[in-house]
Amino acid sequence: MVSSEPNGFTALPRGGYLVDTSEGYIQFGSPPETIKDTMGLEKKTPLVFVLPNKFFHVEKGISIAELEFPIYFNFFFRGGKKTFIVCSPEQKEQLTIVLGESLMGPQELNLSSEFIDGAESFGFPDIKAEMAYFRSYKSMEEVVEFVLFDDSHKAKFGGITIEQLPSNEFLVVDGEKKIKIPGEVDFHVKYDIGKRLEEPFQPPLIGITCLGPSHGFDPTDNTSGFIIWLNGQGIMVDPPVNSTEWLRESNVNPKFINSIILTHCHADHDAGTFQKILEESKITIYATATVMESFLKKYCSLTKIPRKEITDLFDFIPVVIGRPTIINGGEFYFHYALHSIPSVGFEFFFQDQSFYYTSDHLNDPEAFEDMYKKGVLPESRYQFLKDFPWDRKIIYHEAGVPPLHTKISYLASLPEEVQKRITVYHIAAKDMPQGNHLTLAKFGIENTLYPEITPPKHQEAFQLLEILSQIDIFSGFPIEKAKEFLQIVKEERFRRGEQIIKKGTHGDRFFIIASGNVRFEGLSSDHSAVKRYGTYEYFGEASLILDTVRQADVYAETDVLALTIEKTRFFQFIRGSKLHENLIKLNSIRETNTWKTLTESQTFRGLTSYQVTQLELILKLETVKKEAVLIEENQTFQNAYIVRSGTVVVMQNHKTIRELGAGDFVGEIYSLTKGLPSHFSFVAWPGTELYVLSQEDAIQYIKKNPGVYMKLNTVYN
Repeated sequence: MVSSEPNGFTALPRGGYLVDTSEGYIQFGSPPETIKDTMGLEKKTPLVFVLPNKFFHVEKGISIAELEFPIYFNFFFRGGKKTFIVCSPEQKEQLTIVLGESLMGPQELNLSSEFIDGAESFGFPDIKAEMAYFRSYKSMEEVVEFVLFDDSHKAKFGGITIEQLPSNEFLVVDGEKKIKIPGEVDFHVKYDIGKRLEEPFQPPLIGITCLGPSHGFDPTDNTSGFIIWLNGQGIMVDPPVNSTEWLRESNVNPKFINSIILTHCHADHDAGTFQKILEESKITIYATATVMESFLKKYCSLTKIPRKEITDLFDFIPVVIGRPTIINGGEFYFHYALHSIPSVGFEFFFQDQSFYYTSDHLNDPEAFEDMYKKGVLPESRYQFLKDFPWDRKIIYHEAGVPPLHTKISYLASLPEEVQKRITVYHIAAKDMPQGNHLTLAKFGIENTLYPEITPPKHQEAFQLLEILSQIDIFSGFPIEKAKEFLQIVKEERFRRGEQIIKKGTHGDRFFIIASGNVRFEGLSSDHSAVKRYGTYEYFGEASLILDTVRQADVYAETDVLALTIEKTRFFQFIRGSKLHENLIKLNSIRETNTWKTLTESQTFRGLTSYQVTQLELILKLETVKKEAVLIEENQTFQNAYIVRSGTVVVMQNHKTIRELGAGDFVGEIYSLTKGLPSHFSFVAWPGTELYVLSQEDAIQYIKKNPGVYMKLNTVYN
C-alpha cells in the first residue's frame, strides 16, 4: 500500500509523508483521499497531521490539507479520538474556516430567500435543528486540537519536536532519531479509469455516467459522483477529485461538460469542483446560495484568493426551491435533503423521462417520526420527507451508515417494482446485500446508462446550433446567421485513418469537427510538435482565406463526423464580419510557429488545442531592435508578452532576479488585468522576438479560460 524509503519516512501513494514515531504515526500533508492509504495500516489513520508550507496547489486545484475525513475517521471509528493539527497561527486561521464549514456547517443561515414562497413554502426546513440533531459533538474543539509552531519555528507533541527549517523542510526529533521531511507535498493522481474508449465519447441525448459509486472511506473504489448527459452536454454532479483527469484518460472531451451541480460542501463532494473550474472553458455552477457561500468560504480560505477573484472564475446560477431551473433543456427541481450540513438533492424531467437524485440523505420513516416528535421537523417538512416520489422512472439513491445515510436494508425492503428503478451509490460493494432488485452504480464511461427517450422536436437543428455556439470565431454573430448556417452546412463522415485533406491541393471547403479527432502531418519542418484537433475545433480556413493550396495532410485519427461549408458559401456566411480579417491574422501568426512555442513552453504546454487557437487569435509578433524596458517596476503597463526567441531579464530593485527564454511569460497577469503597478522590471535584449498580448485581449481571454489565468498568476508569486 505504501512505499518505505531509507530516509525514515514513507511516501504515501496519493501524496504526503508518513513518519512512525514514539507518539504514533505523524503525517505531513494530506492530499484528498490519503485516508484510503492509511486506514488499513496497523496503527490506523494518524492522529497527528503537519500542514505543509503551501497547502493548496492552485494549478491543480487540489487541497493538500484535506483533513475532514481523517477527523471523521478518528472521531467516529476510533472511539472519539481527537485529531491534532500542527501548523502556523496563520494556517490555523485558514483551516478553522475550512473545517468550520464542513464539520459544523454554516454559522449564519437564512433559507427563506432560497424558497419560492419563503418560509411558508411546503417542506421548508428548520435547518439548524436538523444539523444539531445529527451532530454528535458540540464544538470543533471536541474533535480537533491545533499545535502551533512557536517563534523559533518549533512545535512539540508529547516527546516529539517538529521544526521548520530555513530550507522549508521539516525536522522531526524523536529521542535520538532525527528525520528530515520535504516541506512541499505533491499530489499523485490515483484512480481507475476502467476501460478507455477506442473512439472519443459522443454525448447522448440523455445518459448517466458514474464517476464513482462508493464513499470516502472505501479504499477499493472511487468516491461517488456522476455526470448527467442532456442534449449532448454534460452536467457534473459533485465531481470527485481527479474526475477531470479520469475523463480525459477515458477519451471524453472536457468541452462536453459545461456545468456542475454542487449539492454540499463535504470533501467527498466538492473536492473535484475546483479542478473542473480550472480545466478549460468557463463553467456554470448550480447550487443554493447557502451551499455556494460555504464553498466560497472554504476555497477562499484554502487558496487565499480574494472572493471576487474566485467568483470571476465561473458563472453561478442560484437555484430557487420550488421553481424549475432549466439546465441543458432539462427541467430541474431542487430540495434540501436531510443531512448534517445543508445538502441539496434534485429531480429533473426531460421529454418522457424523470430522474431523482437524493444527494447525501437520511431516508428513514422511523427517523422522520422521531425528529417530528422532538420538534426538529416542522409539519410540512415532515410530510415532504415522508412523501418520497418513488414513482420516478430513474432513482439514484445513496446508502450508507446511519444516521447520516440511508440504511441499505430500508431500500431493500421496498416493493420489487420500486427497487428495480433504484440505482444505489455511496456504498462499498462489500456492503451491498444480495437477494434484492437494487442496482449498484457501476463506475466507468463504458457503463454509461442510456435511458429510452422520445427525441424532442427539432433535435437535428438543435445539435447543429449547439456546435455553432461552441466555435469561438463565430461568437457574436447575429441570430440571423443561425438560419443561414442550417441551410449551408453539410455532414461528412471519415473512417479512422482516412485522409481528409491532401497537402498541396486547392481548398474547397471549411471543416468543423462535430465528433472525433484529426491529426496534421507535413507541416513546415520546424513545426516539430504534433498537432491534433478534437470536437468543436475547425480547420481548412487558411487556404480558403488566402486562396492558397493546403499546407498539411489531415487524417482522421478516429472516426470523424465533420460539418463542412463549401468555399463560396463560407465567404458568404462571414461577409460583413471581421472574421475574414481575423483569420488572415491567425494564419499570419501561425506562420511564426506559435504552436511550437506554446506547446513546448513551461507555462503554456498544458493548454488544449482549443485554448492555443484562442490565444493565437489575439497575439501579435514584434522584434526588439535594441535593448528595451518592456515593463517598468512600480509602473502600470498595457501589454504582456510571450518570448518567441531571445532573452528577457526580470529585475527588482535594480537586481537581476531571473532570465526568461523561449515560451516564457513576461508580466504579472494580475497586475495587467487590474491596472496595477508591476512588482518587477522586464528588459528585453536586442533581437528578442516577442508575442504581444494587450491588456484588453488578456482580460477577455482569461474570462473564458480561468485555469490559464490561475497558472499565469503563479509565475511570479
